[in-house]
Amino acid sequence: MSDSIKKVVLAYSGGLDTSVILKWLQVTYNCEVVTFTADLGQGEELEPARAKAKLMGIPDEHIYIDDLREEFVRDFVFPMMRANAKYEGDYLLGTSIARPLISKRLIEIAHETGADAIAHGATGKGNDQVRFELSAYALDPDIKVIAPWREWDLNSRTALIAWAEQHQIPVPKDKRGESPFSTDANLLHTSSEGKVLEDPWEETPDYVYSRTVNPEDAPDTPEYIEIGFEKGDGISLNGKATSPATLLTELNELGRKHGIGRLDLVENRFVGMKSRGMYETPGGTIYAAAHRGIEQITLDRGAAHLKDELMPKYAELIYNGFWFAPEREMLQAAIDHSQVSVNGTVRLKLYKGSVSVVGRKSPNSLYSERHVTFEDDAGAYDQKDAEGFIKLNALRLKLLAKQGR
Repeated sequence: MSDSIKKVVLAYSGGLDTSVILKWLQVTYNCEVVTFTADLGQGEELEPARAKAKLMGIPDEHIYIDDLREEFVRDFVFPMMRANAKYEGDYLLGTSIARPLISKRLIEIAHETGADAIAHGATGKGNDQVRFELSAYALDPDIKVIAPWREWDLNSRTALIAWAEQHQIPVPKDKRGESPFSTDANLLHTSSEGKVLEDPWEETPDYVYSRTVNPEDAPDTPEYIEIGFEKGDGISLNGKATSPATLLTELNELGRKHGIGRLDLVENRFVGMKSRGMYETPGGTIYAAAHRGIEQITLDRGAAHLKDELMPKYAELIYNGFWFAPEREMLQAAIDHSQVSVNGTVRLKLYKGSVSVVGRKSPNSLYSERHVTFEDDAGAYDQKDAEGFIKLNALRLKLLAKQGR
């Protein structure tokens, strides 16, 4: 296979693992390597990745560092949030939703540079290998994918560091000890897994959290904010129009301040095992609550309940890596159709780890105070109508009861 690979586009962070992969590709496949580093709002300085790639012999024209924050939120996070998607009822899919965008750009760069293959640093135990590769094959069925963790015999950190030193790859001092946990971050969330988190009985140490203050240390005074929506997407914060990425960035800061968005989860990986992770999704947690709040007054009951039935399947498709599959696109079309009248403003209360919807208004509101009031409704609703409604719904129950069933 190595003879057929002339150029590879590598998803490159500049860290130890992907730097080893970069050199390993050159040694194993004797090929050119193009590096791609995505700025998804992970909060890290990305220029060191460029410097590291140049140090390892990659020419400037083969180093891609792309700011994808707006595209990430607008075309991936927001469509997912329209569905109120949560995997297994809790997880806001922060890692899952980033992978199809990275894969999309990998394929685009492969086409731009004439590369034969793409490569990623996901391990053979996790979900990311599936997400990267399913997305890549959906976009280019002829692309070759190289997954070094499934090929090489560097199966320990000690072996990885030894190989790096053998090939003159700089190893940061903090990488020589055993890492207490691994992290993945983007504008939507930070996830932490492994080592100190592997025992699901043990509470997550406070030093693992990086994006939120401890709720116990959050301000003692609640903060109120307003998020505006148009067709199911957030468009403003406290009356000020904002872009998707800017809105999520500002909500992240609010969530950080108030300790919102922490989740300790044992989830079922697509590859078959259970894993324990700690997720911080400060802005996403606030946004998700706000979106549910505006839907409460703008969605018809039938549409709202059907959306809730579709959501677990939709979330599972994203988690498992099927963003570019026809079934996800079919569900997205239905979800987007439901959002046409999801317009208005939601007021939220942020306080010590919690976010609460405390107000909502919309020009498309289906809420009728006249119909629900406990005061005189001026004939809007005839309470006698409920008697026939109840009797018709009770008929089958009464027949069953007469049969002793």
